[in-house]
Amino acid sequence: MTTQSKKGLPLQFISVEMQNFASLQQFNDSTTKQLNITMSEIILSNRVLNMAESATLAMTNKSRELKAQGIDVISLSIGEPDFNTPESAKQAGIDAINNNDTHYPPVPGTPALRKAIANKLKRDNGLDYKETDVLVSNGAKQAINNVLLAVVNDGDEVIIPAPFWVSYPEMVKLAGGVPVIVKSDIAHDFKITAEQLEKAITPKTKVFMINTPCNPSGSVFTKAELTAIAEVLKKYPNIIIISDEIYEFIQYEQKHESMGQFEFLKDRLVLVNGVAKGYAMTGWRIGYIAAPQAIVKATNKIQGQITSGICTIAQAAAAKAMELSPENSTEIQEMLKAFRHRRDTFVKLLNEIPGVKCNTPAGAFYVFPEMKSFYGKTDGETVIKGSDDLCMWLLYNAHVACVAGNAFGNDDCIRLSYATSEDKLIEAVKRIKAALTKLH
Repeated sequence: MTTQSKKGLPLQFISVEMQNFASLQQFNDSTTKQLNITMSEIILSNRVLNMAESATLAMTNKSRELKAQGIDVISLSIGEPDFNTPESAKQAGIDAINNNDTHYPPVPGTPALRKAIANKLKRDNGLDYKETDVLVSNGAKQAINNVLLAVVNDGDEVIIPAPFWVSYPEMVKLAGGVPVIVKSDIAHDFKITAEQLEKAITPKTKVFMINTPCNPSGSVFTKAELTAIAEVLKKYPNIIIISDEIYEFIQYEQKHESMGQFEFLKDRLVLVNGVAKGYAMTGWRIGYIAAPQAIVKATNKIQGQITSGICTIAQAAAAKAMELSPENSTEIQEMLKAFRHRRDTFVKLLNEIPGVKCNTPAGAFYVFPEMKSFYGKTDGETVIKGSDDLCMWLLYNAHVACVAGNAFGNDDCIRLSYATSEDKLIEAVKRIKAALTKLH
């Protein structure tokens, strides 16, 4: 008679099964070691394993770790205005809480904010969009990702000028697309030409992305330059254009030129913007698109399955901020004046360092100096092979955090943000200059 377990199974059977499981586990462990595969690689998707970490956030985290150890690090790595949100916008957020505006909002955004965005586009850019042409997202980052997921199929090519914002290529790959990088350099103010764009177009091209003012270079496309690019795109009616204009208000020598001004592109143009940079509202997480109905509906469908609607309190604050015209807002103009002065000081000091070559950016709050003259040099222990090495070396030797140009598609340069006090910028340049003299 066979002894039974409490669950009614023969103990002999259980014993055999446990032995089999142990053998299988041993086999799996052995195979894993032979293939040098970690458990995380077994359970995680290829999608995430092949995705690069955001270089800007990675460097910010490293500098915070050093600060936590008591080291005085000057962080020039993150793109965040060091100004406060306008008082009227903050009060609108407070009022929303007090009025119990704390329930689920519509997925594409509240009617009040969508209308405010349409009014802003008319006021500042002379563009005619209805509130139904607008969709609000958790920052411009989600807005762009939504669009790429909505229009890109596996194998579709997306043309991206370099230098580019670090997340563009990773977003394209996440959507199944293929990033096609078109390079520019400091000699051409980090701007591609219409001729370069046309050479990059193939039958597989689905999207062209443009960012003006640009992160990381601060370069701004002129009306003439955008017109030439628009004329090329006019010949290719199947290409969708994503125009990231998040730094619209932060320009120094000219007014903003939007891709939306070209009416013949409107049926396939997606304007991306938000309140983070121009209104100093990074933590409120409000971005948006203005686009053709088909794309708005598609992104609404995607967002409805991923995040649903955006924080009602943040939307109320953003709607109020949108009422501020950049020309008439004291707060925006004071921020712009401070950024312009910092830029001029920073560029001058950087160009006084032997081996550093820095142009004068026309917008945003970054400089993108060429540093390749230091590559191949050493302090006797570390050899600087490229921008990644240089940024890490400066972090530990100068205690200044910056971001490698390699992450932005140009290894010759590094990105430095001047969204911090002038005193810190002056001290940062002193530290960088002193550290670089150790390389030979």
